[in-house]
Amino acid sequence: MAKQRKKSDFPTKICPVCGLSFTWRKKWSKCWDDVKYCSEKCRRQK
Repeated sequence: MAKQRKKSDFPTKICPVCGLSFTWRKKWSKCWDDVKYCSEKCRRQK
């Protein structure tokens, strides 16, 4: 049986636009180093 990870075990980053921290998501698994913003809204507001 696979061992589940707690959400607190995933890496986090701080969004430079809104200042909130956001957690790693599976959809970002291949590009986590390139992710800078927590959402599309923040990315558009740069």
